[in-house]
Amino acid sequence: MSSTSPVAIKLDPEIKERVKRLAGVRHRSSHWLMREAIVQFVDREEKCEAFRLEATHAWNEYQATGQHVTMEEADAWLAKLEAGQDVEPPECHG
Repeated sequence: MSSTSPVAIKLDPEIKERVKRLAGVRHRSSHWLMREAIVQFVDREEKCEAFRLEATHAWNEYQATGQHVTMEEADAWLAKLEAGQDVEPPECHG
């Protein structure tokens, strides 16, 4: 069972009113709307950070080994996948 704890957040009156208005339209509480917005923001930012770390790792790996595929090779592979073919990715080369 997970527990939650209250957190205070200061909003200017305009954004507070916008949240309240949107919550009413969505038939939800302002609390639910703000919680959902925070969850979605954190999820999105975690995915961005994971992508950034993966790209940094790939760049470091490329600099260390020189192994790569060309844009043409990657594009041809992706086109086959898009066409529904079950193909292996192209071999890396230096």
